[in-house]
Amino acid sequence: MASDAPQSGPVVLFTAFEPSGDALAAPVIAKLREKHPEWAIYAWGGDKMEAAGAQLVGHTAGDGAMGLGAIAHARVVTKQIKSIRRWIKGCRLMVHVPVDSPAANFPICKSSRQAGARIVHLAAPQLWAWGGWRVRKFRKLTDHVLCLLPFEPRWLGERGIKGTFVGHPAINRVIDGEQLKAKLHGMPGGAPRLALLPGSRSQEVKKNIRLLVKIFQELRHRQMTMSGVIVAASDDIAQLVHDRIGEFPMGLSMVTGMRDESIAWSDLAITVSGTVTLDIMRQCQPMIGVYKASILSCIGAKVLLRTRYKLLPNIIADDEIVPEYVPWCRGAGPIIAKAQWLLDDSRRTASHQQGLRRALGTYKGHDFAGECAKAIAETVRGGSGTGA
Repeated sequence: MASDAPQSGPVVLFTAFEPSGDALAAPVIAKLREKHPEWAIYAWGGDKMEAAGAQLVGHTAGDGAMGLGAIAHARVVTKQIKSIRRWIKGCRLMVHVPVDSPAANFPICKSSRQAGARIVHLAAPQLWAWGGWRVRKFRKLTDHVLCLLPFEPRWLGERGIKGTFVGHPAINRVIDGEQLKAKLHGMPGGAPRLALLPGSRSQEVKKNIRLLVKIFQELRHRQMTMSGVIVAASDDIAQLVHDRIGEFPMGLSMVTGMRDESIAWSDLAITVSGTVTLDIMRQCQPMIGVYKASILSCIGAKVLLRTRYKLLPNIIADDEIVPEYVPWCRGAGPIIAKAQWLLDDSRRTASHQQGLRRALGTYKGHDFAGECAKAIAETVRGGSGTGA
């Protein structure tokens, strides 16, 4: 499959395999388009990357797990990888930007390296959490890593890999307080207010939504004035929630796409672990992190995961500022008790919020899209890629 890329200018390829990667790459592509309109920017990814200005060669960043079993999904990804590798052979690629998803991107990096391209990873693979044995392979497949967590450049540097901390788009963004406040008028009344965030991927929603609803039901049984909202990341996720829980319990409703509004509205968020915890952290709102898993998965996590904490705000702070039940294979009781403990005393939630503010300090002053674009531009020019 040959490329139609103009051979007179730099050719840059982004590859992403999940909705989170699509969202992560989009602002970087938009910034590159703004600064370097003459570049040929191609992507295998999603609608956000295309809207940002990349020429989308193939769709790879949808919710691939929706309606597919693990084996079928793996076959789809394998087919996509083969298509990308064929495309690279027909293109004078200068820089490849793999976006997260190391299992899918590593084979592509091998092809782009063989084609003579330089490789700038957007988001470091979490080798510090598990899979440290893959460091040697990763070192061969990268020239520079754009890190989203502040401790990652040092960890990588100690292993001979160049990394630069560039902030995070979930944190380093402007939230219009007045606009947000205006939208809150349509949110449910009642108090306390509980936001339930079941995740953006269908598989994590399937695993966690019933647990989240059970937590709400028990808390509302104790406090009949409580109101709650389920925050669906998309229309597909909203339909999945309806399919899984059927009739909504009294006091609970659902909104679609209103993540920031729901976080601002809430007194407490019960959230599936992942990037959404940083969106909550951005507003310094109290939260509890959960992820329902099987007993075998919980045992496996204890063996494989090397980090003291599993939730991103706690990993960043190196302290359990957010109660975490990740992974969790027991019942809802301990989570309900912790939620009630937080809601019963405003001093506890204030202390919780103070910890989140301290953790946010490491992100102060960063411009995620601008710093990523500058580093990629330096790599295109054959410089250090540090953005300095």
